[in-house]
Amino acid sequence: MTDVLRRGRVSLAFSFLVQGVAFALLVTRIPAVQDRYGVSDALLPVFLAAVPILAGIGSVTTERLVKRVPPSRVLRWSQPVVLLALLGVGAGEHMAGLGVALAAFGLAVGALDASMNMLGVSLQRAYGRSIMLSFHAAYSLGGIVGASLAWVGAHGDLALWVSYLPVVLVLLPAALVGSRWYVDGGDGEEEPAPENAEGGHAADGLAWLLPLCLVMTVAYIGDSTVSNWSAKYLQDVLGSSEQLATVPYNVYMVTTLLGRALGDVGVRRFGAVAVVRAGALVAAVGFAVVAGAPGAWVGMLGFTLLGLGLCVLVPQTFAAAGRRAAGRGGPGASDKAVARLNVFNYVGFLIGSPLVGALGDAWSYRGAMLVPMVLVLVTLVYARSFADRPDRYGGGHERARTADVGRGSDGL
Repeated sequence: MTDVLRRGRVSLAFSFLVQGVAFALLVTRIPAVQDRYGVSDALLPVFLAAVPILAGIGSVTTERLVKRVPPSRVLRWSQPVVLLALLGVGAGEHMAGLGVALAAFGLAVGALDASMNMLGVSLQRAYGRSIMLSFHAAYSLGGIVGASLAWVGAHGDLALWVSYLPVVLVLLPAALVGSRWYVDGGDGEEEPAPENAEGGHAADGLAWLLPLCLVMTVAYIGDSTVSNWSAKYLQDVLGSSEQLATVPYNVYMVTTLLGRALGDVGVRRFGAVAVVRAGALVAAVGFAVVAGAPGAWVGMLGFTLLGLGLCVLVPQTFAAAGRRAAGRGGPGASDKAVARLNVFNYVGFLIGSPLVGALGDAWSYRGAMLVPMVLVLVTLVYARSFADRPDRYGGGHERARTADVGRGSDGL
């Protein structure tokens, strides 16, 4: 394995980590943001919904942008915008300033998520074995670090900008320096896409991507259910203390990190289909345990299982999309598929929290937990979409590494 690939992998993993830190610092301090700007409870959902909507626009825009510039360049400049927008959220004084900062954050996050995963997919193709889960493990680690820093800021009653400024001052230059070693995948291994009956390319419509889009949506419905409702569920439904109610999400993040750190080994040993099926089943059992838990500690066991199950779905969905698009051929087919798929990250996020909340109010929160359980089982129906074709990233089935790794990111 060349030094170019190794440096590219480390620098991209650091980018995932930085993104995890930034996102966690924003979402875990929402109450402080609301207090700082005087955002009413009625208006807060509008601001929160605007971020994933704009992120979806940013992802679609990236799909078009990477036809002209390499994904590494999009990632290089979108990450500083995310960090500066985070600082803007903490340092502003007026509602209009908050709106501008959140809009910039959302658009840049969409470009950042899309370009990061484009580079991750192309690096995995270059390595010839599963490494995608390791990048998302770095993101999970960043989320834990960011949430911990947010706790320190809240515990010390620090102003938002005081909490955010040191993080931005450290991470922004580090991310810019690291971006020098990003590696863009080449299109050399892709064959021309077969033409369909209308004379166009089969990959153009990306209809084959729909099952993976559904899995991505379901995965983020599950994830947003945990992040938005775990504390309330443990306290209001299972009768835990306020302090104990903060634990499930932390446990979920830790088990997500562990599952992703070890997940690539499982993919290499058993294949992507088996890992995705196992993840979906474990997640479904986790939701069932949460729904039927007689008390707080059993509920925590359920959230632990959810972290271990859901953690593999998103990275493997991106990997499957890039792999299948590259196999169908056509310049930029993989990047196009990843950008389209990334939009459904935000669709799931937008659906998950309101869905559980509405069902909980109209029915019961125990019953509401059964809905994401059923949805995640849909993944089993489409598990074959994760089959390693035309190549297999698994033990004994690694293919020749033919990606063009000579085109690293240009200098700063």
